[in-house]
Amino acid sequence: MAAERIALVKLSALGDVVHTLPVAAALRAAKPSSRVAWIVERREAALLRGHPALDAVIEVDTRAWRRARGPAAVLAALRALLALRRRLRAERFDVALDAQGLLKSGVIAAATGAPTRIGFGRGWSRERASGLFTTLKVSPPPEAVHVVDQYLALLEPLGIRHPAVTFTLPADAGAEARMDAALAAAGLKPRDRLVVINPGAGRRAKQWPVARFHELARRLAREHGAAVLVVWGPREYDEAQAIAGDDVALAPPTDLLELIAVLRRASVVVAGDTGPLHLAAALGVPCVGLYGPTSARRNGPYGAGHRTLQSADGTMSGIATASVTGAVAALLAA
Repeated sequence: MAAERIALVKLSALGDVVHTLPVAAALRAAKPSSRVAWIVERREAALLRGHPALDAVIEVDTRAWRRARGPAAVLAALRALLALRRRLRAERFDVALDAQGLLKSGVIAAATGAPTRIGFGRGWSRERASGLFTTLKVSPPPEAVHVVDQYLALLEPLGIRHPAVTFTLPADAGAEARMDAALAAAGLKPRDRLVVINPGAGRRAKQWPVARFHELARRLAREHGAAVLVVWGPREYDEAQAIAGDDVALAPPTDLLELIAVLRRASVVVAGDTGPLHLAAALGVPCVGLYGPTSARRNGPYGAGHRTLQSADGTMSGIATASVTGAVAALLAA
């Protein structure tokens, strides 16, 4: 199938967008003359701007639409939806790839007007209703265990099979300089056995206990001679501050580009199943991933050289501090 104008629909969240980056790269490598546009939430769009595989990044704000209350806000959301539909139809897409598998992503894929709309088959979509809006449904092969490989399976109807897996992340000179200055101010030297800890998570069930992060940080600093930095996101400052102190530094507030700059300087990153963990893995930084209710086989840090700890009882508290310390120490010594 020769596709010339392709819409890739992966709206959010951060880790999911990271995992879909190889799809864009594979499209560009296989179809260099095609126009590839990515439809993404405004909050995650910074990850995609200037990406060499993309001709356009089309931002949406479904979070704001869902928050709309009152006549004025609802009217504004409807206007935004109509404007998006006009923008998508103006692109005259031939193909839309729904890598999200949700009702909202299916609706957006349909709004592109693309005659060929590819999505996941039954049992693979996160919401079955998304299948109402796709014309071709893909069930990934058994060997596609990791979600990255499952997303890449969506390319098979386009004749793209077993592509190289390539992650390309932005590097902003201003963000890099600011984070160099921040690390220096904290007395940390880039790549000097720097362990970056991210204690936050998208939901509480995926978060390792703060007290254990606190213990881990001190063990790494005092017993293994590591420099330890705690990064944090919105609504995570109090927990990060509870881990920092003594031999453990607290990162300044970071936007997405600054976070990437910090992770790029790490020797090891420790986190649960979160966007920062997957960013670090995409950068090629060795990671220790902590998994309770989610699957490390499907959602672990992608690629070689990482360690994952899967709780035996499905809870994050089932992961012992000593196990995490040993995994980090092994990567530091590698």
